[in-house]
Parts: sequence; structure tokens; C-alpha cells
Amino acid sequence: MFGRKRREQRRFDSSATCYKMRQRMISIGDDYEIENDQGERVFKLDGKALRIRKTILFNDMDGNELCKIQQRMLHLRESMEIEGPDGHRMAMVHKAMIDPLRERWIAKLEDGPDLHAQGNIVDHEYTIERAGTKVAEVSKRWFRIRDSYGVEVTPGENDILILATAAVIDCMAHPGR
Repeated sequence: MFGRKRREQRRFDSSATCYKMRQRMISIGDDYEIENDQGERVFKLDGKALRIRKTILFNDMDGNELCKIQQRMLHLRESMEIEGPDGHRMAMVHKAMIDPLRERWIAKLEDGPDLHAQGNIVDHEYTIERAGTKVAEVSKRWFRIRDSYGVEVTPGENDILILATAAVIDCMAHPGR
């Protein structure tokens, strides 16, 4: 499939669910396709262009909205909100205060402990942790394709929330794309 042998050698959890996030090369707005480890398209992110604030819809392949990601205006730090399909906030994602050694991002969850992403965000090499326990790993080294990276999510986690958080971090860390 997509770098399966290399990915299996580097997996942090053999039972983790693996996804491939690929940004569409020619699109207006931030558009992604997300495939599972069998190569099937399972989700798509549709970035809405020509809006005052950045908006991304996270849909399944049937077009059902699973969550909505919106930029928050008038905040001291740039932040984006992840809303569930019912319109309630799931998480608020923003860059942590300055850390000279590595980039850190925080997803403040409405229900439960916050998610902390740290590592080399720009090169898509980082982990997402909750209360000191790794819940996901993001890595570009599994793929040779430009604008693609993998996300491994441990069992029992909210895959939609983790994938949406990774997309938000990518969007905010690479604003020129």
C-alpha cells in the first residue's frame, strides 16, 4: 500500500489505526483526502475559500458533516475551533507559548484532558499526547509523496478529533499554502 513496510517498522502501537492525509495539489482552500491503511478514502476536508475567517468542513465520503473547523477572530493568539456536527465546541487549538527547543500546540478539549502536540511541526514529525500518554503520532517519513503525511491513532481515541487536530495544526503551521 503506501509505505506499509516502513510504517510497520516505525509504529508506536501495532494496533493503532493508520491514516494517510494528502492535501490536494490543485484546489481553492485547504482540501484534504484521508485514506485508511487499506488505501480506501474514508474522509475529506473541504476548505471553504473566499470567507472572512478560514473554514474547513470535515466530511465522510457520503458528504455527512462530522465536524467543522473555523478560525477564531480577535484572539491574542491565532486559534481555530473544532465544532461537532451539533454545533458544540469539541476543541480549541492554538500554539503554545514560546518554547525555544520545539514547537508545541495545545487542543483544549471541552470534555476531558487537553491534547498536547510537540515535535517538528513544520516537517510533520510530532506526537500528540494526553496527560503524558501518546495518543497519536504524525509522520511524513512514511511517504515519498509531496503534501502527504501519516497519522497513527491509538485504539479507543476519537479518530475524527485527532485527524481534525492534525489538519488544524498543519493549516496554522503552513499559512501560505
